[in-house]
Amino acid sequence: MADLLNRIEKARNLSYEYHGRKVVFYIPGMFTYNGKRGNYPAISLTGKRCQLACDHCNGKLLETMIPATTPEELINVSNELLKNGATGFLLSGGYNKQHKIDWERFLPAISQIKLRGAPKISIHCGIIDRQTAIGLKEAGVDQALVDLIGENRTISRVYKTDVKVNDLINSIQNLIDAGIQVIPHIVVGIDFGMIVGEYHAVDLIKELSIRKLVFVSIMPLPGTGMQDISTPSAEDIARIMIYARIKYPRLEMALGCARRRGYWQIDTWAIDCGINRIALPADEAVAKAKSYNLEIKWEKTCCCV
Repeated sequence: MADLLNRIEKARNLSYEYHGRKVVFYIPGMFTYNGKRGNYPAISLTGKRCQLACDHCNGKLLETMIPATTPEELINVSNELLKNGATGFLLSGGYNKQHKIDWERFLPAISQIKLRGAPKISIHCGIIDRQTAIGLKEAGVDQALVDLIGENRTISRVYKTDVKVNDLINSIQNLIDAGIQVIPHIVVGIDFGMIVGEYHAVDLIKELSIRKLVFVSIMPLPGTGMQDISTPSAEDIARIMIYARIKYPRLEMALGCARRRGYWQIDTWAIDCGINRIALPADEAVAKAKSYNLEIKWEKTCCCV
């Protein structure tokens, strides 16, 4: 524990040195937090459908999103959301067997949405080829969120596809080459609660032009193959965040909304580590930020924006 505390202080001081003594708390569009709801809603282009039915999700996360399964429906939904104060959108959906979403079908609609006033459009994507990346950029997509898994066997076990780690890296590079900002997400405990490829995933970022990195952790969702797993401890999650901060002090780092609910120690460790952005912070984390005399700001949007 003494070694952990020493490393956590080093990580925190590096964060303050490169990013200042401040933290931003976020309320994403899919959640209500202390009576407030975010202005950056998530839209599923496949509704509740996902061909992969991965063990960690089985489509459950799609149920929190607004369905828009045709280009026409996407335009109508987005227009209504913009009228009601949305400042942008996260477009997501279930993957097919190739670990992809049919983005090409929606490109003209995304372009219309951008022209009609959406300040920001983010996508949560799987495998993206070079041509699709160019099409997404031309349509107005600003940023792409990619789950970066560091172990081939984990992808096979959890996602049940033949996709490899190199395919994810190639997708990220295709998006970067097209001019789209990429924010990798490290899913701690994605392999049935075990820490397997997370440190390698952090290492893989070294060769990529990345400015932001997000950490999330596995959630044992009812009705999934992982509903009864033991999740990683808050300390184990902190160790990975510390490792990343010491390795990449210039990166902005966030603790995303997809993490075990009620486990407030994850959030307080994140403050101790000098994490710059936290979605849906526990009250204890807000109190800890105040105890460090940090400048605190609140945003009703996705922590990647």
